[in-house]
Amino acid sequence: MPAEDSPPPPPELVALAHAYGVDDTYDPGSGPVPVGPDTLIAVLAALGVDASTPEAVLAALEEHRRTAAARLLPPCVVVRRGRRTALDLPAEADLLVELEDGGEWRLPKGRSHWLPADLPLGRHRLTARAGAREASAALVVAPPRLPQPSGRSWGFLAQLYSVLSERSWGMGDLGDLAELARWAGDGLGAGFLQINPLHAGMPGEPSDPSPYRPSSRRFADPVHLRIEAVPEYAYADLREFAPRAARLRAEVLEHDGLIDRDAVWALKREALEALYAVERTVGRQAAFDAFTAREGNWLERYATWCALAERHGPDRHAWPKGLRHPDSPHVTAARAELADRIGFHRWLAWLVDEQLGAAQRAAEQAGMAVGLIHDLAVGVHPDGADAWALQDVLADGISVGAPPDAFNAHGQDWGLPPWRPDALAEAGYEPFAQLLRAAARHAGALRIDHVMGLFRLWWVPAGHPPTRGAYVRYDAEAMLGVLALEAHRAGTYVIGEDLGTVEPGVREELSDRGILGTSVLWFERDWQSKGEILPPERWRAGCLATLTTHDLPSTAARLTGEHVELRHRLGLLARPLADEQAVAAAELTGWRTELARLGLLPEDGDLTPEALYGFLLATPASLVGVWLPDAVGDPRPQNLPGTWDQYPNWRLPVADADGRPVTLDRLAAAPSTARLTRALADGPGRRTPPRGGV
Repeated sequence: MPAEDSPPPPPELVALAHAYGVDDTYDPGSGPVPVGPDTLIAVLAALGVDASTPEAVLAALEEHRRTAAARLLPPCVVVRRGRRTALDLPAEADLLVELEDGGEWRLPKGRSHWLPADLPLGRHRLTARAGAREASAALVVAPPRLPQPSGRSWGFLAQLYSVLSERSWGMGDLGDLAELARWAGDGLGAGFLQINPLHAGMPGEPSDPSPYRPSSRRFADPVHLRIEAVPEYAYADLREFAPRAARLRAEVLEHDGLIDRDAVWALKREALEALYAVERTVGRQAAFDAFTAREGNWLERYATWCALAERHGPDRHAWPKGLRHPDSPHVTAARAELADRIGFHRWLAWLVDEQLGAAQRAAEQAGMAVGLIHDLAVGVHPDGADAWALQDVLADGISVGAPPDAFNAHGQDWGLPPWRPDALAEAGYEPFAQLLRAAARHAGALRIDHVMGLFRLWWVPAGHPPTRGAYVRYDAEAMLGVLALEAHRAGTYVIGEDLGTVEPGVREELSDRGILGTSVLWFERDWQSKGEILPPERWRAGCLATLTTHDLPSTAARLTGEHVELRHRLGLLARPLADEQAVAAAELTGWRTELARLGLLPEDGDLTPEALYGFLLATPASLVGVWLPDAVGDPRPQNLPGTWDQYPNWRLPVADADGRPVTLDRLAAAPSTARLTRALADGPGRRTPPRGGV
C-alpha cells in the first residue's frame, strides 16, 4: 500500500517516532505525504523500539522520557572548537575532561555548565558528577571549518577498472593509477584525479561489479593490485602468468570485450597465493606487523569474514548459527582453525594499502595541488564483511534508498543497511571515525557519496516497496564534526555528492563547514525563472563542477543524442522516442545560444566538449572535473541506472568514439585529448601552490 493511501498514524505513534528521529511525513516535491503507521512501526523496531500495539507505544514513550530524564550526559558530545557549548546539567554537577594525550581539564561547579571554546581538537572523555550520580561520554572537539583548495585546478574523473595499460591484467590497477597521476600532473598540469570507490567487493561468481555495493568500505579490493609491484614478486618465479595476463588484456583491448573482473581476480589470486608463500624480509615483516597493529580489530574481523566466506559462502545468513556474530565463541574457535587463511587476507589488505600510498605519493610528486580524490560509498552489501563486523551499529532488516519524487515515482531501494543513529552515538561515533580515517589516509580529498545521508536517510523496511519508507534523522552536528576532525587530521579536503533531492539548509551547512559540493552542468538551472540555464557567474565557488558523472550520459552521447536512443533500445523511456529527442534537441539549442552569448562558441558553431568545459572554466568553481572518456569521445555511460543484465554496467573499458577500447598510452597520445587539455590549460589548469597545513 503506498504511504499516501495508508491511514494516518495515531498521535502517540507520531510522538514516539519523533522521539527517535523518525519523520512521519516526506515531501516528493508536491507537498507533504504522510508515512503509514506500519512503516513507522517497522522502522522503530529496527531501532529496538516496540511499537506494535497502542499499549506498547505508550510504554515506549514513557521509557524514553524516563531514560532521558535520568541521563546525566548524552552518549557522545561533539562540539566545534572556538564555540562555548552549554550542557544541561544540575547546578551541583562538576565536569572533568580527560584529554586524549593524557592531560585533564577540570571545570568548576556552576548553575550553568559550559564547555570552554579553547578545548584542544581531538577525541577526549567527558565525565560529569552530580551527587551520587556519575556519567561518562565520548567528547569530540572538531575544527569549525575545513580549508578549501587554494586557487583553482582541474583534474580527471576516472573509473580505475576502465583505464587499462599495456601492463595491466585485464582491468586498470593501482600501477595504472600512479601512471595516470604522473601523466595528468606532470604532463598536463592537472590538480587532481578522482576515482571510483576501490572498496573490497563481494566474493563469488558472478560477482557484483558495482563499486557502490561493496563487502567492506574500510579495506580496498586486492583485485586492484599491480602484481609485479608486490616486493615479494622479485623472489618468485611467476613467468607463467605473463602470457595468461596478456590474453586477458587482449580479450578487452583487441576483441571489443568487456572487463571480466572474476577472471582477473582468479588469475591474480593464483599469483598472490604463490607470493604469500615467499618468506618476507625482516623489514617487510616489521611493516606488516605495524599495519596489523594500526588496523586493529576491524582488520581481524574483515580477514576472518573473508576466510569464513571461503568456507561457507558469502551469504553470512546461511552460515552455521554460531558463526553469525563476530564475538561468538564459535568464531573464536574458527579463527584458530583458519589462522593461515586469515593471515592471507590480512596480508592482501596490507599490500593494497601499500600500493594506494604509492599512488598518492605519485600524485604529490607530479605536483598535483589536491592529488587523489577517493570516493566513499554510501553503504555496504547486507551480506558482506562490514555488515557482519558492524552488525551491532547497523540497522537490521532495513535498506537505504530514496523516496518517490518527480524523477522516479516508484522510489529507490539501494539494498544497503544504514547506521543506527542511536548505536553510533553510544559507540562515540568511533566506527564512523575509523572508516573516515582509513578512507582519507591515502587521499588528497575525500568524496562523500550521498552526503545528505549525514543528515537523514530514507529507510525502507524489509518486505516494503521503496514508496513505503521513512526518513530517519542523524545528528548532523555530530556526523559533520567527526568528519571534520578526521579530514583535518589527514590533511584532506572533502567533497560532498549533493545531487538529487536536498533538504533546505543542507548545502548551506555543508558550505559553512568547508565541504565542497558537486555541480553538474546539465542540472544547474535557475528554477525560480522557468528553469533557465544558470549563468556561470551565479554558480557557487565551493564545488567540483563537471559535465557528467558515472551515472549519467557521456558528453559525446549528449551531443549526438545517443543517450536517448540507448534508453529507447532498452525500453527505459517514460515518453515516446520523438518527444524525448525533441526535449534533448531543445536542451542543446539552449546551450548553443548560451555559449554563443558568452563568446565561447561561434553563432553557427557546433557544440563541442571544449566549449562546454570552457563554460565550466567561466564559473567560480574551485575544481573542474573532466570525465576521462570525454578525452576520446567515448559515447557509452559506465553505469545505466535502472538496468542490471540489460547493459554491461561497471564493465566497460575506456573507448574511442567508435567504441574501440583504448589503452592509457593511446588515450594520452590521442589528438582529441590534446585538444581538450589545451582548452583547459589557460583556465584553472595552471599550477596552484602546494596545499599548506591545516
